Amino acid sequence: MLAYWKLDEIEGNIAYDYTGKYDAILNGDPQWQPADGKAAGALQFDGINNYLSTDFVLNPANGQFSIFAWIKGGAPGQVVIAQTDGVNWLSANSSEGSLMTELKGSRRSTGPLLSQMLITDGNWHHIGLVWDGYFRILYVDGINVAKDEQNILEGKQSGLYIGAGVTLEAASFFSGLIDDIRIYDVAMRTEQIEAIVR
Repeated sequence: MLAYWKLDEIEGNIAYDYTGKYDAILNGDPQWQPADGKAAGALQFDGINNYLSTDFVLNPANGQFSIFAWIKGGAPGQVVIAQTDGVNWLSANSSEGSLMTELKGSRRSTGPLLSQMLITDGNWHHIGLVWDGYFRILYVDGINVAKDEQNILEGKQSGLYIGAGVTLEAASFFSGLIDDIRIYDVAMRTEQIEAIVR
């Protein structure tokens, strides 16, 4: 595991990475919710100016990786995880609120990967993106909901925003709960992802 923010703190302005490497800073005033998470506590975002920021964690071009989070709430156009100076990694599309990623290759013909799976219905959802060096795969609640061929991704050597889009645009701020964010430097298999969701 490359990084793991449990978001189980009860106070303070740091979300600790349990691998000990990539602690995140709270910006705005997101609220700790010790009893309201999917697994213990979670962090409540107001959709106005709350987000977390980290230093560099992962360059998508360097090889296989997987990223997951539990979310509850959100609205179309809002972002769960973005790379600063990069693109939105996990977000809800602006029309229906279905899971999508803008992380893509550098070829002009490539674009976002969109699913048909709604993630902004107010229920807890486990969302994720896996890149195995050949395919982008989106997961919701342990189910593969979108997949396409992508054998190279654009690289960035920058940090992450959690709960906001890459440009901190007003409409991108997440409104709801985020819990248990995990980043792996391997492509997780479906059965491994199902084990996390259970």
